Amino acid sequence: MKPRLLDAFCCQGGATRGYQQAGFYVVGVDINPQPDYIGDDFIQTDAVAFIREHGAWFDFIHASPPCQHNSAPTKGTNRARNAERGVTHPDLIAPTREALLEAGRPWVIENVAGAKLRKDLTLCGEMFGLGVIMHRFFEFSGGAWRVPLPHPKHRGRVRGWRHGIYHDGPYVAAYGKGGGKATVEEMQAAKGIDWTDDHLALREAIPPAYTRHIGSAVMAQLRQAVAS
Repeated sequence: MKPRLLDAFCCQGGATRGYQQAGFYVVGVDINPQPDYIGDDFIQTDAVAFIREHGAWFDFIHASPPCQHNSAPTKGTNRARNAERGVTHPDLIAPTREALLEAGRPWVIENVAGAKLRKDLTLCGEMFGLGVIMHRFFEFSGGAWRVPLPHPKHRGRVRGWRHGIYHDGPYVAAYGKGGGKATVEEMQAAKGIDWTDDHLALREAIPPAYTRHIGSAVMAQLRQAVAS
């Protein structure tokens, strides 16, 4: 049987696909319906509560709490404007970490640059020859799971308009709309995601190459543990 992996806050399954490619049976959990989810099984429920109640069932847990609380578009004056409109983005990293510790299984939390997590591993699209930069940071429950990669120099700019000037470059802007931002087809090609054409899901999904790299290292550790 394949090792079982929980993808918490799975959305449409960018992380899930990478872990599947590494050999895992992946169960996705998300509070919202995810009709295009690519995993082996999907459960619609609160991810933090599910980790607390059922996390011990899994060989490894990946958690990607919503990043809006820590992302640039919701900080500073934007956060004040959102508050005036009643729009809030809770920081779920701390409760997610607490639930993972309670579960007692090896885990990783993924998030953006401004998130309050230990940055044990940084991954960038350029490390995998992708058409996006998309830096993401990972905190692991144990150092044995992380396998760093060299961070090559970026080959150029992200394509699009900046302050009224158009810049060409080898990377597409997989966020927002307008101003030369990537189309659905461009994001699919740049990230290696072909099972959904949902614009928001494509913007938020991490490339499967990231979790294929992590999953391969985790799989090797699990096999070594069984062999010993």
